[in-house]
Amino acid sequence: MRQDSAGSSLVLRAVVGCLSLLVVTGIVAYGVQYGNGLSVTGLSRAVPWGLYISQFTFLVGIAASSVLVVLPRYVHGANDSADLVTIGEAISVAALVEAFSFVLVDLGRPVRLFYVLLHPAPSSLMFWDVLTLTGYLLLCSTVLSLTLCSPPGTHPRAVRPLVLVSVPFAFGIHVVTALLYAGLAARSGWMTAILAPKFLATAFASGSALLLLVTSALDAAHVVRIEPVARNRLATMMTYSLAAALLCTGLETFTALYSGLPGLAEHFAHLYIPAHQSLGPAVIMLASTALVVFALVVLLVSPLRRRAFWLHLASGAVLAAVFLEKGLVFVPSGFAPPTLGDDVGYAPTAIELLIVAGIHSAGALVFLTLLRPISARARGLGLGMAVSAHDSRSPHLGGTAARDESALPPPATRPSPAGVFTV
Repeated sequence: MRQDSAGSSLVLRAVVGCLSLLVVTGIVAYGVQYGNGLSVTGLSRAVPWGLYISQFTFLVGIAASSVLVVLPRYVHGANDSADLVTIGEAISVAALVEAFSFVLVDLGRPVRLFYVLLHPAPSSLMFWDVLTLTGYLLLCSTVLSLTLCSPPGTHPRAVRPLVLVSVPFAFGIHVVTALLYAGLAARSGWMTAILAPKFLATAFASGSALLLLVTSALDAAHVVRIEPVARNRLATMMTYSLAAALLCTGLETFTALYSGLPGLAEHFAHLYIPAHQSLGPAVIMLASTALVVFALVVLLVSPLRRRAFWLHLASGAVLAAVFLEKGLVFVPSGFAPPTLGDDVGYAPTAIELLIVAGIHSAGALVFLTLLRPISARARGLGLGMAVSAHDSRSPHLGGTAARDESALPPPATRPSPAGVFTV
Protein backbone atom coordinates (compact mmCIF):
# COMPACT_ATOMS: atom_id res chain seq x y z
CA MET A 1 0.00 0.00 0.00
CA ARG A 2 2.89 2.34 0.67
CA GLN A 3 4.05 1.73 -2.90
CA ASP A 4 0.57 2.59 -4.19
CA SER A 5 0.57 5.77 -2.12
CA ALA A 6 3.99 6.73 -3.42
CA GLY A 7 2.84 6.01 -6.98
CA SER A 8 -0.27 8.16 -6.56
CA SER A 9 1.80 11.01 -5.14
CA LEU A 10 4.24 10.72 -8.05
CA VAL A 11 1.43 10.88 -10.61
CA LEU A 12 -0.04 13.92 -8.87
CA ARG A 13 3.33 15.66 -8.84
CA ALA A 14 3.67 14.99 -12.58
CA VAL A 15 0.19 16.41 -13.24
CA VAL A 16 0.95 19.53 -11.19
CA GLY A 17 4.25 19.94 -13.02
CA CYS A 18 2.58 19.72 -16.44
CA LEU A 19 -0.14 22.17 -15.43
CA SER A 20 2.46 24.59 -14.08
CA LEU A 21 4.38 24.38 -17.35
CA LEU A 22 1.22 25.21 -19.30
CA VAL A 23 0.55 28.17 -17.00
CA VAL A 24 4.06 29.53 -17.63
CA THR A 25 3.61 29.03 -21.38
CA GLY A 26 0.28 30.86 -21.23
CA ILE A 27 1.88 33.77 -19.36
CA VAL A 28 4.59 34.04 -22.01
CA ALA A 29 1.94 33.97 -24.76
CA TYR A 30 -0.05 36.65 -22.99
CA GLY A 31 3.10 38.76 -22.77
CA VAL A 32 3.36 38.54 -26.56
CA GLN A 33 -0.31 39.54 -26.91
CA TYR A 34 0.04 42.39 -24.42
CA GLY A 35 3.04 43.78 -26.27
CA ASN A 36 1.61 43.46 -29.78
CA GLY A 37 -2.08 43.95 -29.08
CA LEU A 38 -5.00 41.82 -30.22
CA SER A 39 -3.60 41.82 -33.76
CA VAL A 40 -1.85 38.53 -32.88
CA THR A 41 -5.27 36.91 -32.37
CA GLY A 42 -7.84 35.86 -34.94
CA LEU A 43 -10.21 38.65 -33.93
CA SER A 44 -11.24 41.34 -36.41
CA ARG A 45 -13.76 44.14 -36.85
CA ALA A 46 -16.28 41.64 -38.15
CA VAL A 47 -15.69 39.19 -35.25
CA PRO A 48 -14.61 41.21 -32.17
CA TRP A 49 -15.42 38.38 -29.71
CA GLY A 50 -13.84 34.99 -30.15
CA LEU A 51 -12.40 32.13 -28.16
CA TYR A 52 -11.82 34.12 -24.95
CA ILE A 53 -15.45 35.22 -24.56
CA SER A 54 -16.64 31.78 -25.65
CA GLN A 55 -14.67 30.18 -22.83
CA PHE A 56 -15.99 32.82 -20.44
CA THR A 57 -19.57 31.94 -21.38
CA PHE A 58 -18.96 28.23 -20.90
CA LEU A 59 -17.25 28.69 -17.52
CA VAL A 60 -20.00 30.93 -16.17
CA GLY A 61 -22.36 28.00 -16.73
CA ILE A 62 -20.00 25.62 -14.94
CA ALA A 63 -19.78 28.03 -12.00
CA ALA A 64 -23.56 28.34 -11.78
CA SER A 65 -24.03 24.57 -11.63
CA SER A 66 -23.00 24.34 -7.97
CA VAL A 67 -26.60 25.26 -7.15
CA LEU A 68 -27.50 21.69 -8.17
CA VAL A 69 -25.79 20.32 -5.05
CA VAL A 70 -26.60 23.27 -2.79
CA LEU A 71 -30.38 23.11 -3.16
CA PRO A 72 -30.80 19.41 -2.19
CA ARG A 73 -28.72 19.85 0.97
CA TYR A 74 -29.68 23.28 2.32
CA VAL A 75 -33.23 23.57 1.01
CA HIS A 76 -34.53 19.99 0.80
CA GLY A 77 -32.50 18.63 3.72
CA ALA A 78 -30.56 15.87 1.95
CA ASN A 79 -27.85 14.57 4.29
CA ASP A 80 -25.92 12.51 1.74
CA SER A 81 -24.17 15.30 -0.14
CA ALA A 82 -22.00 17.22 2.36
CA ASP A 83 -18.71 16.51 0.59
CA LEU A 84 -20.40 16.93 -2.79
CA VAL A 85 -21.42 20.49 -1.85
CA THR A 86 -17.84 21.33 -0.88
CA ILE A 87 -16.50 19.94 -4.16
CA GLY A 88 -19.15 21.86 -6.08
CA GLU A 89 -18.18 25.12 -4.38
CA ALA A 90 -14.51 24.45 -5.17
CA ILE A 91 -15.34 23.89 -8.84
CA SER A 92 -17.34 27.13 -8.87
CA VAL A 93 -14.44 29.11 -7.38
CA ALA A 94 -11.98 27.67 -9.92
CA ALA A 95 -14.39 28.28 -12.81
CA LEU A 96 -15.01 31.89 -11.76
CA VAL A 97 -11.27 32.56 -11.48
CA GLU A 98 -10.89 31.27 -15.03
CA ALA A 99 -13.88 33.29 -16.26
CA PHE A 100 -12.47 36.55 -14.91
CA SER A 101 -9.08 35.70 -16.43
CA PHE A 102 -10.63 35.27 -19.88
CA VAL A 103 -12.31 38.66 -19.59
CA LEU A 104 -9.00 40.27 -18.64
CA VAL A 105 -7.07 38.78 -21.57
CA ASP A 106 -9.86 39.74 -23.99
CA LEU A 107 -9.75 43.39 -22.92
CA GLY A 108 -6.21 43.80 -24.19
CA ARG A 109 -5.39 46.08 -21.26
CA PRO A 110 -6.76 44.65 -17.98
CA VAL A 111 -6.94 48.10 -16.35
CA ARG A 112 -10.03 48.76 -18.47
CA LEU A 113 -12.01 46.38 -16.27
CA PHE A 114 -11.82 48.92 -13.45
CA TYR A 115 -13.66 51.45 -15.60
CA VAL A 116 -16.83 49.44 -14.93
CA LEU A 117 -16.35 50.00 -11.20
CA LEU A 118 -15.00 53.55 -11.37
CA HIS A 119 -17.81 54.68 -13.66
CA PRO A 120 -20.79 52.46 -12.79
CA ALA A 121 -23.70 52.52 -15.21
CA PRO A 122 -26.76 50.67 -13.86
CA SER A 123 -28.33 50.83 -17.32
CA SER A 124 -25.51 48.67 -18.69
CA LEU A 125 -25.82 44.87 -18.55
CA MET A 126 -22.02 44.66 -18.48
CA PHE A 127 -22.07 46.41 -15.11
CA TRP A 128 -24.58 43.92 -13.69
CA ASP A 129 -22.62 41.01 -15.13
CA VAL A 130 -19.45 42.09 -13.34
CA LEU A 131 -21.43 42.77 -10.15
CA THR A 132 -23.15 39.38 -10.04
CA LEU A 133 -19.97 37.46 -10.93
CA THR A 134 -17.96 39.26 -8.26
CA GLY A 135 -20.68 38.74 -5.65
CA TYR A 136 -21.00 35.05 -6.48
CA LEU A 137 -17.24 34.55 -6.30
CA LEU A 138 -17.09 36.20 -2.88
CA LEU A 139 -20.02 34.12 -1.60
CA CYS A 140 -18.59 30.82 -2.85
CA SER A 141 -15.15 31.63 -1.46
CA THR A 142 -16.59 32.59 1.92
CA VAL A 143 -18.77 29.47 2.16
CA LEU A 144 -15.85 27.25 1.19
CA SER A 145 -13.48 28.93 3.67
CA LEU A 146 -15.95 28.68 6.56
CA THR A 147 -16.62 25.03 5.79
CA LEU A 148 -12.96 24.02 5.55
CA CYS A 149 -11.97 25.97 8.67
CA SER A 150 -14.67 24.33 10.80
CA PRO A 151 -14.05 21.04 12.64
CA PRO A 152 -14.93 17.89 10.67
CA GLY A 153 -18.53 16.82 11.09
CA THR A 154 -19.71 20.33 11.98
CA HIS A 155 -21.36 23.03 9.89
CA PRO A 156 -20.96 26.73 10.80
CA ARG A 157 -24.23 28.55 11.31
CA ALA A 158 -23.20 31.32 8.93
CA VAL A 159 -22.94 28.90 6.00
CA ARG A 160 -26.66 28.27 5.51
CA PRO A 161 -27.75 31.93 5.07
CA LEU A 162 -24.78 32.60 2.79
CA VAL A 163 -25.65 29.57 0.69
CA LEU A 164 -29.27 30.66 0.40
CA VAL A 165 -28.13 34.13 -0.71
CA SER A 166 -25.82 32.54 -3.31
CA VAL A 167 -28.70 30.66 -4.98
CA PRO A 168 -30.17 33.71 -6.78
CA PHE A 169 -26.62 34.79 -7.64
CA ALA A 170 -26.01 31.38 -9.25
CA PHE A 171 -29.05 31.83 -11.49
CA GLY A 172 -28.32 35.52 -11.99
CA ILE A 173 -24.76 35.20 -13.34
CA HIS A 174 -25.91 33.12 -16.30
CA VAL A 175 -29.21 34.92 -16.86
CA VAL A 176 -27.44 38.31 -16.98
CA THR A 177 -24.80 36.86 -19.32
CA ALA A 178 -27.56 35.58 -21.62
CA LEU A 179 -29.34 38.93 -21.55
CA LEU A 180 -26.06 40.60 -22.45
CA TYR A 181 -26.15 38.71 -25.74
CA ALA A 182 -29.94 38.85 -26.25
CA GLY A 183 -29.95 42.63 -25.84
CA LEU A 184 -27.88 43.16 -28.98
CA ALA A 185 -30.57 43.97 -31.52
CA ALA A 186 -28.18 43.83 -34.48
CA ARG A 187 -27.38 40.16 -33.79
CA SER A 188 -30.46 38.23 -34.81
CA GLY A 189 -29.00 34.89 -33.78
CA TRP A 190 -28.71 36.04 -30.17
CA MET A 191 -31.80 38.22 -29.86
CA THR A 192 -34.21 35.57 -28.60
CA ALA A 193 -36.19 35.37 -25.36
CA ILE A 194 -35.40 31.67 -24.99
CA LEU A 195 -31.64 32.27 -24.74
CA ALA A 196 -31.59 32.63 -20.94
CA PRO A 197 -33.56 29.40 -20.27
CA LYS A 198 -31.33 27.58 -22.76
CA PHE A 199 -28.22 28.92 -21.02
CA LEU A 200 -29.47 27.64 -17.67
CA ALA A 201 -30.38 24.24 -19.10
CA THR A 202 -27.00 23.74 -20.74
CA ALA A 203 -25.24 25.05 -17.62
CA PHE A 204 -26.99 22.57 -15.35
CA ALA A 205 -26.43 19.71 -17.81
CA SER A 206 -22.70 20.37 -18.26
CA GLY A 207 -22.19 21.21 -14.58
CA SER A 208 -23.82 18.01 -13.35
CA ALA A 209 -21.81 16.04 -15.93
CA LEU A 210 -18.55 17.57 -14.70
CA LEU A 211 -19.49 16.94 -11.06
CA LEU A 212 -20.31 13.32 -11.85
CA LEU A 213 -16.99 12.75 -13.59
CA VAL A 214 -14.93 14.52 -10.93
CA THR A 215 -16.62 12.87 -7.95
CA SER A 216 -16.45 9.44 -9.58
CA ALA A 217 -12.72 9.88 -10.14
CA LEU A 218 -12.18 11.08 -6.56
CA ASP A 219 -14.25 8.21 -5.19
CA ALA A 220 -12.33 5.67 -7.25
CA ALA A 221 -9.04 7.13 -5.94
CA HIS A 222 -10.36 6.99 -2.33
CA VAL A 223 -9.87 10.75 -1.99
CA VAL A 224 -13.48 11.62 -1.11
CA ARG A 225 -16.38 9.24 -0.55
CA ILE A 226 -19.54 10.27 -2.39
CA GLU A 227 -22.79 8.43 -1.73
CA PRO A 228 -24.33 6.70 -4.77
CA VAL A 229 -27.66 8.36 -3.97
CA ALA A 230 -26.11 11.79 -4.46
CA ARG A 231 -24.57 10.78 -7.79
CA ASN A 232 -27.85 9.30 -8.97
CA ARG A 233 -29.53 12.60 -8.15
CA LEU A 234 -26.97 14.40 -10.31
CA ALA A 235 -27.63 11.98 -13.17
CA THR A 236 -31.37 12.66 -12.93
CA MET A 237 -30.86 16.43 -13.00
CA MET A 238 -28.49 16.07 -15.94
CA THR A 239 -31.12 14.10 -17.87
CA TYR A 240 -33.88 16.67 -17.36
CA SER A 241 -31.56 19.61 -18.05
CA LEU A 242 -30.28 18.02 -21.24
CA ALA A 243 -33.80 17.35 -22.46
CA ALA A 244 -34.75 20.97 -21.77
CA ALA A 245 -31.69 22.23 -23.64
CA LEU A 246 -32.49 20.04 -26.65
CA LEU A 247 -36.07 21.31 -26.61
CA CYS A 248 -34.87 24.93 -26.60
CA THR A 249 -32.58 24.24 -29.54
CA GLY A 250 -35.42 22.61 -31.47
CA LEU A 251 -37.75 25.55 -30.81
CA GLU A 252 -35.11 28.04 -31.92
CA THR A 253 -34.42 26.10 -35.11
CA PHE A 254 -38.12 25.74 -35.95
CA THR A 255 -38.78 29.45 -35.40
CA ALA A 256 -35.83 30.46 -37.55
CA LEU A 257 -36.57 28.15 -40.47
CA TYR A 258 -40.38 28.31 -40.44
CA SER A 259 -40.58 32.09 -40.10
CA GLY A 260 -38.09 32.63 -42.89
CA LEU A 261 -36.78 35.84 -41.35
CA PRO A 262 -33.67 36.62 -43.40
CA GLY A 263 -31.21 37.31 -40.59
CA LEU A 264 -32.39 34.49 -38.35
CA ALA A 265 -32.61 31.90 -41.12
CA GLU A 266 -29.14 32.78 -42.40
CA HIS A 267 -27.73 32.48 -38.90
CA PHE A 268 -29.04 28.95 -38.38
CA ALA A 269 -27.95 28.00 -41.90
CA HIS A 270 -24.47 29.19 -40.90
CA LEU A 271 -24.65 26.95 -37.82
CA TYR A 272 -26.05 23.72 -39.26
CA ILE A 273 -25.53 23.71 -43.06
CA PRO A 274 -21.89 23.19 -44.07
CA ALA A 275 -20.70 25.74 -46.62
CA HIS A 276 -17.37 26.78 -48.01
CA GLN A 277 -17.04 29.86 -45.81
CA SER A 278 -18.58 28.31 -42.67
CA LEU A 279 -17.62 24.64 -42.75
CA GLY A 280 -16.08 24.62 -39.26
CA PRO A 281 -19.07 25.93 -37.23
CA ALA A 282 -21.52 23.60 -38.98
CA VAL A 283 -19.36 20.53 -38.42
CA ILE A 284 -18.86 21.40 -34.76
CA MET A 285 -22.56 22.08 -34.18
CA LEU A 286 -23.62 18.85 -35.90
CA ALA A 287 -21.12 16.93 -33.76
CA SER A 288 -22.45 18.67 -30.64
CA THR A 289 -26.04 17.79 -31.54
CA ALA A 290 -25.09 14.16 -32.17
CA LEU A 291 -23.38 13.96 -28.76
CA VAL A 292 -26.47 15.43 -27.06
CA VAL A 293 -28.79 12.90 -28.72
CA PHE A 294 -26.47 10.02 -27.84
CA ALA A 295 -26.17 11.11 -24.20
CA LEU A 296 -29.92 11.63 -23.87
CA VAL A 297 -30.66 8.15 -25.20
CA VAL A 298 -28.21 6.61 -22.73
CA LEU A 299 -29.63 8.61 -19.82
CA LEU A 300 -33.24 7.77 -20.66
CA VAL A 301 -32.60 4.02 -20.88
CA SER A 302 -32.49 2.95 -17.23
CA PRO A 303 -30.42 -0.26 -17.69
CA LEU A 304 -27.71 1.76 -19.43
CA ARG A 305 -27.77 4.66 -16.96
CA ARG A 306 -27.33 2.27 -14.00
CA ARG A 307 -24.04 1.01 -15.43
CA ALA A 308 -21.07 3.18 -14.45
CA PHE A 309 -19.36 2.91 -17.84
CA TRP A 310 -22.34 4.18 -19.82
CA LEU A 311 -23.14 6.88 -17.26
CA HIS A 312 -19.59 8.22 -17.41
CA LEU A 313 -19.61 8.01 -21.21
CA ALA A 314 -22.87 9.97 -21.35
CA SER A 315 -21.49 12.54 -18.89
CA GLY A 316 -18.40 13.02 -21.04
CA ALA A 317 -20.59 13.39 -24.14
CA VAL A 318 -22.73 16.05 -22.43
CA LEU A 319 -19.70 18.01 -21.26
CA ALA A 320 -18.09 17.81 -24.70
CA ALA A 321 -21.31 18.80 -26.49
CA VAL A 322 -21.87 21.91 -24.36
CA PHE A 323 -18.20 22.86 -24.65
CA LEU A 324 -18.33 22.58 -28.44
CA GLU A 325 -21.44 24.76 -28.64
CA LYS A 326 -20.91 27.39 -25.94
CA GLY A 327 -17.15 27.19 -25.62
CA LEU A 328 -16.29 27.32 -29.32
CA VAL A 329 -19.13 28.19 -31.71
CA PHE A 330 -21.80 30.26 -29.97
CA VAL A 331 -19.98 33.57 -29.68
CA PRO A 332 -18.09 33.82 -33.03
CA SER A 333 -21.12 32.55 -34.96
CA GLY A 334 -23.29 35.22 -33.40
CA PHE A 335 -21.69 37.69 -35.80
CA ALA A 336 -23.05 35.78 -38.82
CA PRO A 337 -24.60 36.94 -41.03
CA PRO A 338 -22.42 40.07 -41.02
CA THR A 339 -24.02 43.48 -41.19
CA LEU A 340 -21.77 44.54 -44.08
CA GLY A 341 -20.09 42.50 -46.76
CA ASP A 342 -19.43 38.78 -47.03
CA ASP A 343 -19.16 36.34 -44.17
CA VAL A 344 -15.80 36.59 -42.40
CA GLY A 345 -14.50 33.41 -40.82
CA TYR A 346 -12.75 33.21 -37.47
CA ALA A 347 -10.02 30.81 -36.38
CA PRO A 348 -8.05 31.21 -33.13
CA THR A 349 -4.31 31.66 -33.46
CA ALA A 350 -1.60 29.74 -31.60
CA ILE A 351 -1.27 32.64 -29.14
CA GLU A 352 -4.96 32.35 -28.25
CA LEU A 353 -4.75 28.58 -27.83
CA LEU A 354 -1.71 28.85 -25.55
CA ILE A 355 -3.38 31.51 -23.40
CA VAL A 356 -6.55 29.41 -23.15
CA ALA A 357 -4.53 26.33 -22.15
CA GLY A 358 -2.67 28.37 -19.53
CA ILE A 359 -5.85 29.76 -17.97
CA HIS A 360 -7.51 26.34 -17.84
CA SER A 361 -4.37 24.90 -16.26
CA ALA A 362 -4.37 27.65 -13.65
CA GLY A 363 -8.00 26.84 -12.84
CA ALA A 364 -7.12 23.16 -12.48
CA LEU A 365 -4.31 24.07 -10.07
CA VAL A 366 -6.74 26.17 -8.02
CA PHE A 367 -9.09 23.21 -7.79
CA LEU A 368 -6.28 20.80 -6.82
CA THR A 369 -5.14 23.24 -4.14
CA LEU A 370 -8.65 23.39 -2.69
CA LEU A 371 -9.04 19.63 -2.97
CA ARG A 372 -6.31 18.91 -0.43
CA PRO A 373 -8.13 20.38 2.62
CA ILE A 374 -11.41 18.96 1.28
CA SER A 375 -9.86 15.50 1.23
CA ALA A 376 -8.43 15.96 4.73
CA ARG A 377 -11.80 17.09 6.06
CA ALA A 378 -13.52 14.09 4.49
CA ARG A 379 -11.06 11.80 6.28
CA GLY A 380 -11.84 13.45 9.61
CA LEU A 381 -8.90 15.85 9.80
CA GLY A 382 -9.19 19.55 10.47
CA LEU A 383 -7.67 22.21 8.23
CA GLY A 384 -4.72 22.63 10.54
CA MET A 385 -3.96 18.90 10.45
CA ALA A 386 -4.27 18.69 6.66
CA VAL A 387 -0.80 20.15 6.14
CA SER A 388 0.90 17.39 8.12
CA ALA A 389 -1.63 14.62 7.51
CA HIS A 390 0.75 12.53 5.41
CA ASP A 391 3.70 12.75 7.81
CA SER A 392 1.62 12.09 10.93
CA ARG A 393 0.39 8.75 9.59
CA SER A 394 3.74 7.17 10.53
CA PRO A 395 4.37 6.61 14.28
CA HIS A 396 8.11 6.94 13.69
CA LEU A 397 7.66 10.60 12.77
CA GLY A 398 6.12 11.50 16.11
CA GLY A 399 2.93 12.86 14.60
CA THR A 400 0.00 13.40 16.93
CA ALA A 401 -2.56 12.01 14.50
CA ALA A 402 -0.66 8.70 14.42
CA ARG A 403 -1.08 8.35 18.18
CA ASP A 404 -4.56 9.83 18.49
CA GLU A 405 -6.91 7.46 16.66
CA SER A 406 -9.90 9.59 17.61
CA ALA A 407 -8.81 12.13 15.00
CA LEU A 408 -9.35 9.60 12.23
CA PRO A 409 -12.46 7.84 10.93
CA PRO A 410 -13.28 4.37 12.25
CA PRO A 411 -11.08 1.60 10.79
CA ALA A 412 -14.03 0.11 8.91
CA THR A 413 -14.54 3.29 6.89
CA ARG A 414 -10.99 4.62 6.83
CA PRO A 415 -9.62 4.85 3.27
CA SER A 416 -6.40 3.07 2.33
CA PRO A 417 -3.11 5.02 2.29
CA ALA A 418 -3.23 4.90 -1.48
CA GLY A 419 -6.14 7.29 -1.35
CA VAL A 420 -4.35 10.04 0.60
CA PHE A 421 -4.34 13.25 -1.40
CA THR A 422 -0.84 14.64 -0.92
CA VAL A 423 1.58 16.57 -3.04
